[in-house]
Amino acid sequence: MKLALEEAKNGMGYTSPNPMVGAVIVRDGRIISKACHERCGEFHAERNAINRCSEDMKGAQIYVTLEPCCHTGKTPPCTEAIIQSGISEVFIGSPDPNPLVAGKGVKILREHGITVHEGVLREQCDRLNRIFFHYITHETPYVIFKYAMTADGKIASRSGKSKWISGESSREDVQKLRLMCSSIMVGINTVLKDDPMLTCRIDPGHRLTRVICDSSLRIPFDCNIMKTADSIPVIIACTGEGDMERKARLEAMGAEVVVTGARDGHVDLLQLMKILRKKNIDSVLLEGGGELAFSMLKSKLVNSIIGYISPKILGGKNAPSPIGGNGFEINTEEIRLSAPEAEAIGEDIKLRWEVL
Repeated sequence: MKLALEEAKNGMGYTSPNPMVGAVIVRDGRIISKACHERCGEFHAERNAINRCSEDMKGAQIYVTLEPCCHTGKTPPCTEAIIQSGISEVFIGSPDPNPLVAGKGVKILREHGITVHEGVLREQCDRLNRIFFHYITHETPYVIFKYAMTADGKIASRSGKSKWISGESSREDVQKLRLMCSSIMVGINTVLKDDPMLTCRIDPGHRLTRVICDSSLRIPFDCNIMKTADSIPVIIACTGEGDMERKARLEAMGAEVVVTGARDGHVDLLQLMKILRKKNIDSVLLEGGGELAFSMLKSKLVNSIIGYISPKILGGKNAPSPIGGNGFEINTEEIRLSAPEAEAIGEDIKLRWEVL
């Protein structure tokens, strides 16, 4: 199952909104085939492993990180392939929360005389697909808020300079986060200040949808995002107060402009998240800025937080921190987090929390 988990990660960045799944076929103590779900719309991991196996599978075992599907979607059911292959034993990591499966896959396999073992390394398998599980069971994408700050909690100096807070290893790790997510979101002030591209540098083939919260449609026509809008997806969210002539020009350049209601004069973030979910965007990497981060947290739309802590001190009472806004009152509205997972990334420390 550990090998199946590693195999599943080979599909990262290309299976969305499907899960990452790995499968390993074993016979007489020997691995005779392994595969992953490589791309949304193509065969799932079990079928790939079975189709690529050159040996007799009668009496073999298959280890799969997620319950095999039992319905026909873009591809035929994996339970059917397993039954026809002669495999006699199935080891499953996570149950599939999709109502079209949800235990039915296991039931069908057992009805055909196949021995099924459930919950093998379930915690690791569940962690692999936390995005997919949220996507299936909620009306909003899974949101990861990412930031980098100094040891004293600053994301920039008092003059606003922020390059580079974190080390090179952390910046490379952020690119892996971008590969894992199907969209990246920032506020218009980040675009105006930094003129970013918001792409995945480690895999240019991963078409990360760029989402810009821009209530009044202030985004410049000549910024990097708009220069590439005809080749890399861009969604610009505005309120009804936006200039409709600018909207038409932005759309002519390749951007998709969505209009939400206004909440406190800004984009209605809950409505935006529901719009993204309907567009099959299963995850959002929230990268800035502080005002947008606070609004997302206040709206209870953030699922996990990843912070990169750099061994530097900047000081300055007016130097910005990762989260802006008006803040919460202690013990009344504060956001509670899980105990952190900590990891050394070069000279930095990477902390991950789940939002409770």
